[in-house]
Amino acid sequence: MRRVFSLAVLALLTACGSALGGDATANASGAVTAEQTSPPTLRTQPVAPASAPLSGPPKPEPAGPVNFTYAGELTQGGWIRGIVPRGTVKAFLDDTPLEIGSDNRYFAAFDRDAGSTATLRAELASGGTQTARLTITPRQWNIERVNVARRSGGASASFMQRRQPELDAIWDARLKFTGATGYRQDFIWPVKGRISGTFGSQRIYRGEPGSYHSGIDIAPGDGVPFVSPADGVVVLARTNFSLEGQLLIIDHGAGLNSAFLHASKLAVAEGDVVRQGQYLGNIGSSGRATGPHLHWSLKWRNSRLDPLLFTGPMN
Repeated sequence: MRRVFSLAVLALLTACGSALGGDATANASGAVTAEQTSPPTLRTQPVAPASAPLSGPPKPEPAGPVNFTYAGELTQGGWIRGIVPRGTVKAFLDDTPLEIGSDNRYFAAFDRDAGSTATLRAELASGGTQTARLTITPRQWNIERVNVARRSGGASASFMQRRQPELDAIWDARLKFTGATGYRQDFIWPVKGRISGTFGSQRIYRGEPGSYHSGIDIAPGDGVPFVSPADGVVVLARTNFSLEGQLLIIDHGAGLNSAFLHASKLAVAEGDVVRQGQYLGNIGSSGRATGPHLHWSLKWRNSRLDPLLFTGPMN
């Protein structure tokens, strides 16, 4: 079943990052790093009496930690990576399933509007469960309050006839499983230049919130090449979307993906495997953009993430 976007929701999808949750009219970072690794419980085999025959070598304990391990940015728009407890069959962040690698590693993240706590939960082969309660620190967003009414009305039927297939393509691309493992890497900047829009910024129109900016805008100049911030697989590459213009989405694995908007040229195609630092295309102002820039957004499942918390400040 495809996800149908209402006209009310579409009204929020204006300007830069529109369908991807942005607000080009709105133009940054606090981070907390936490790490918890509980040592395995020490267990010893009983020593048999000298007169008693040994029944064989002791059984080895299952590999892996007893509790969840995690490290990363435990803040709104942040992320964590770690290892699930030994014997884990399924794992979740609150109600969201986690993808567990063959080496028991996982990735999880926190939405821009995440609450103050979250819970990692593992279902074990033994029938038990293991949990870890996380504290998510809030952030101060760049909020602009304007004394004008928010623009009313929705999109026309004729526009929606064109727009709905674009939204469906974006939704379907983000559901694709490619087996990519770029989420394990330390991300790099796709391009360096002036930051013209920060993640999470938002306008409040006479008390009514507009949509927040879903990514980060980088404006180094028209035609400047940009590269992949991490390994991945291209799951969407389109050149004529109504709002995004030339749009590229790369799956980094474990439910994490990057989107790049407004390019003037794309150098890769759907299905291509890309490596960190590989040339992807050139910056432009295609689609609904007021000037040449790269809008880069990151999403994990349904959570919007701050790219700055993956790369660190731009040097």
